[in-house]
Amino acid sequence: MLKAVILIGGPQKGTRFRPLSFEVPKPLFPVAGVPMIQHHIEACAQVPGMQEILLIGFYQPDEPLTQFLEAAQQEFNLPVRYLQEFAPLGTGGGLYHFRDQILAGSPEAFFVLNADVCSDFPLSAMLEAHRHQRHPFLLLGTTANRTQSLNYGCIVENPQTHEVLHYVEKPSTFISDIINCGIYLFSPEALKPLRDVFQRNQQDGQLEDSPGLWPGAGTIRLEQDVFSALAGQGQIYVHLTDGIWSQIKSAGSALYASRLYLSRYQDTHPERLAKHTPGSPRIRGTHLAYGVCFSPQLGPNVSIGKGVTVGEGVRLRESIVLHGATLQEHTCVLHSIVGWGSTVGRWARVEGTPNDPNPNDPRARMDSESLFKDGKLLPAITILGCRVRIPAEVLILNSIVLPHKELSRSFTNQIIL
Repeated sequence: MLKAVILIGGPQKGTRFRPLSFEVPKPLFPVAGVPMIQHHIEACAQVPGMQEILLIGFYQPDEPLTQFLEAAQQEFNLPVRYLQEFAPLGTGGGLYHFRDQILAGSPEAFFVLNADVCSDFPLSAMLEAHRHQRHPFLLLGTTANRTQSLNYGCIVENPQTHEVLHYVEKPSTFISDIINCGIYLFSPEALKPLRDVFQRNQQDGQLEDSPGLWPGAGTIRLEQDVFSALAGQGQIYVHLTDGIWSQIKSAGSALYASRLYLSRYQDTHPERLAKHTPGSPRIRGTHLAYGVCFSPQLGPNVSIGKGVTVGEGVRLRESIVLHGATLQEHTCVLHSIVGWGSTVGRWARVEGTPNDPNPNDPRARMDSESLFKDGKLLPAITILGCRVRIPAEVLILNSIVLPHKELSRSFTNQIIL
C-alpha cells in the first residue's frame, strides 16, 4: 500500500500571495479552475495502491478547508485527512511529528509533495524507479538555467546511478543545473534521519527565545538538515523529469501555473474546457464554471469562476476571474486576476505585465523576484482583491488593489491601500 503527504504550510507563509490569500488559504486558491492542491490529490489518487492522502500544515481547520476535504473524499473515494501542526515545524518537522499516522498500516512508501508547486506529477514513474532500486529518499528533479538555479535547491548527481552526491539549498554560486522540484518518494526508513535531527536538536538545547534560532527541537528542514547532510551516502537518489513544473509563490506564478494546467486539460480533463460553438463567444483555452457570457472574446489561458458575468464585447485573455465577479460591456482584462465579487466598469482596461520564463530558453523558470526594486513597484500582473469596484473608462496597469476598494480614477504601478 502507498500513502501521500501534502505539505500545505500555514498563514504565516504565502505573504507574497496577498491580497488573494486574505480571502482563502493559499492551497485552496483556484488554479485552472480548481483549488491548487486538488491537482496534487488527483495525481495521487491515480497511483495504483494509494490508500490515504494526508495534508499537514498549521492552518486552522476552518469551514473552507473542511468542505474541501469532504468534497475530495467523495470525489476520489479515498480518505483525505488534515493533520494540524501545533506550531510551524518546517518541511520535515510535520513528517516526524505525525510519523505514527503516516506509518499506520505499514505502507510500502509514501509520497511527499509541497503544495506550492505546479507539475504533471510523474508519480507512477517515480514509484517504478523506486521499486527498481529501493532507497530511503527519491527526489524529483528538473533543470534550470545557471542563473535561476541559484533560487532553488541544487542537486549534483552521479549520471550513471542517479545518486545525489551533493545538495545545496539556494547556493550563492553555481552548483548544478539540476534543481529540486519539491516532490519526493520516501521509504518508511526515511523517518530515521528525521529522528536523528530531532534528537540532535534536543541535545543542542535550542532555545525558543534565542535570536536567529528556529523554535524548538521539532523544527526540521528537509532540505538543509536531511538532504544536504545525507548527500553522497547512498541514501538519496534523483528521478529527472522533462515535464511541466513551476513554483507557485506569487500571484503572477499562479497565473503562469494556470496556463500550464489549462494546456494539459485537452488531454487530461477536456470536460473542464469551454467549447466554442457557432454564435457563441469566441473561446480558446478557457475554463468556464457556470458563468454568464454574452458575446465576448475569451482566451487563451483564461479561468472563469462560478457566477461570473461577462458583458458584451469583453476581451479577456491570460487571466483568472474569480467567482461572482462582473466584467461590464467592452472591458479589456489582460494578464490580471479579478477578485471575488469585483466589478470592472464599461470600457475600462485592467492590464498587467507578465513575468513569464524566457520562451527561447527551454530550461528557463519563472522568476520569483520581489515586488519592489529600489523602492519602486516592479511591473507585474494586476491583482484586484475581493469586492473591488473599477469605474468606467479607466486604466488599471501593473497595480495591486486591496479588497473592498472603490476606485475613481486610473492607476499605474501602484499598490492601492
